[in-house]
Amino acid sequence: MSERRGGGKSWKREREGRRQILQEVTTEPKENVPASDENHGPTMAAEQTDIKETSLLEAENNTSIERLPEVDSIDDIEEQKNELMQYITEVSEKFKIKDELRAMNANAEAYRPEESFFSKLDSSLKKNTAFIKRLRNMTDAQKDSLMKDMESLNLTKYISEAAAAIVDAKLKMSDVHTAVQICSSLHQRYAEFSTQLLEHWHKVLPAKKDEKISNPSKIRVDLRFFAELVSCGIFFLKEGLPLLGNLLTVLTVGDREDHGNVSIVLSFCRHCGEDYAGLVPKKFRLLSEKFNMEIPKSNFLMADRQKGPRNLLKEYYKSLCKHLVKDYKALQNMEKQNHRILQTKGELSSDRRDKFEVAQSAFQKLLSNTEQFADIVDEDVPPLPKDESFQPDNETTTLDVHNRFKDKEMVDSSLSVWEDDDTRSFYETLPDLKAFIPGILFKDSSQAPSQSEAIEKLEEDLSQLEIEDVELNEVMKEGEELKESEDAKEESKVDEKDLTETLMQDLEGTDPDCVPAIDTEEDSTSISSANKVLLESFLTSLLHCVNREIIDQAAIDFCMNLNTRPNRKKLVRSLFLVPRTRLDLLPFYSRFVAILNPCMQDVATDLVSMLKQDFKFHIKKKDQINIESKVKTVRFIGELVKFKVFPKSEALFCLKLLLSDFIHHHVEMACNLLETLTVPFKH
Repeated sequence: MSERRGGGKSWKREREGRRQILQEVTTEPKENVPASDENHGPTMAAEQTDIKETSLLEAENNTSIERLPEVDSIDDIEEQKNELMQYITEVSEKFKIKDELRAMNANAEAYRPEESFFSKLDSSLKKNTAFIKRLRNMTDAQKDSLMKDMESLNLTKYISEAAAAIVDAKLKMSDVHTAVQICSSLHQRYAEFSTQLLEHWHKVLPAKKDEKISNPSKIRVDLRFFAELVSCGIFFLKEGLPLLGNLLTVLTVGDREDHGNVSIVLSFCRHCGEDYAGLVPKKFRLLSEKFNMEIPKSNFLMADRQKGPRNLLKEYYKSLCKHLVKDYKALQNMEKQNHRILQTKGELSSDRRDKFEVAQSAFQKLLSNTEQFADIVDEDVPPLPKDESFQPDNETTTLDVHNRFKDKEMVDSSLSVWEDDDTRSFYETLPDLKAFIPGILFKDSSQAPSQSEAIEKLEEDLSQLEIEDVELNEVMKEGEELKESEDAKEESKVDEKDLTETLMQDLEGTDPDCVPAIDTEEDSTSISSANKVLLESFLTSLLHCVNREIIDQAAIDFCMNLNTRPNRKKLVRSLFLVPRTRLDLLPFYSRFVAILNPCMQDVATDLVSMLKQDFKFHIKKKDQINIESKVKTVRFIGELVKFKVFPKSEALFCLKLLLSDFIHHHVEMACNLLETLTVPFKH
């Protein structure tokens, strides 16, 4: 009962103390404080004593609560104090054990047994070999049995093997203490053990900055193990510190971009930071200042010798912070891209989704490592900049339909033109036929006659159209009647046939005398019936090439089996005569032509010439029929521009002609051409 009463009085005293603290920090005048208990009598005072602590805080500070410092609850304060005391106890115990072990190892020479002592021990090959084998697989659970066996064995002739076994052992972090104890016992008994052990450490520890860490898990344990051996006095400081310093330099200086060794360095700071760099975690440093309690310090190295390793670790932490901010910005940009693609397309590709998840997971891991590192080296985690303009959860977010790439900071250099990786890959990553097809298969096509004269003639015709449009605009100013006469004159000049109709008639055999302007005498070359059937089957199959893999394979098949001049002419006709309702085939046909272009330039040249001639016909005809054919032609031109088969300058010239007479079907043609050319013209 007395303990309970004492506890109750203590609780009341603590509550009164908290009330006094609150009264001291309150900045309001005294008259704003609620009336004292004297004005309400004993009954009122008793009622106020029973009010909960939270209600009391609100009643006493209702006018100045924003200016009060945050006050931890009594339970939190007690928990923090206990945590600090536990940390101090653990550190003190660890330093005490190390000091004692270091003193024993430093004076080992004075207590080593004489040679006569070893003659009484077991020197048999079988037992010594078995013991060394056990050293290679030692664990913390085997500590007592290993120490017992070592006491009974004479390892004088097997010291080098024992040292190699210890260095090569695949230890866990929990096994390091046992390994240090065994090494200390061997060092105190055999004078040459430390020399042999250091020699083997030189062989296995990385020594060059550009040397790749093949087994990070083992290096993480080895770094701590070697540092513990040095701090326990098994090696002289002049022997152990240079090797340890070089290892830390290799792990940090050469890893300030990718930070693949951050877990290794973090483990070293956590277990050995007090001895070598005087590191105290920020959390416990703040608690020690709060409770005015001193944290014990390691006396292994002087403060001036700890300065070098501490600066090395802090420089590594600064580079880690830069990496964190850089990755955070990259992740934000990736999220922006994904959000914009979702708005425009409605879904993300699996590759893009997987890349974002991998990047997000890597960033979370990097952030966790940075936060742990910041606490150990007593630094602040860098603030991560937030883009206030990007709010993916805001339903009112709108798109700039005039410029989908307005936010340049969200688009990296590789995606500055294309909307996503899939689109860019479709138009830019093409199979190289020359790389895996014998040159003899396209030797004939490489020697095909140039069509430059035909193209130049069509360009002159297009230029003439522009001149005629300018003259027409001048005539319009003179009067409506003169304009009508000029229009009639212009229409009278259109004596050409629709190229599509011409080719269809030629294929059907209804108009044998009509031959396209670009045809040559080679078209009359006879083809074997088997080859003709194969070609017809191939041309029919092109209508079903609706993905990248199929169209790429079709290009390879044509080059391998059907590459002759007459077949190429028929191929161009078939490509040009793509059904007007199958606009979905135009990107794949264009990719097909782009793949063949390095080996068969006449295919692309003839197709471009046909499209120019057909475009010229529709511009001069000015009729209000066949809108689907007109749209097909301009969209085909746009797709070929994306593959850099159709020149951009000429596509712009076609657009200029449409805009100069922007009425009727020319409006639809111009819109479709612009829609297809959005990406190429972003340059």
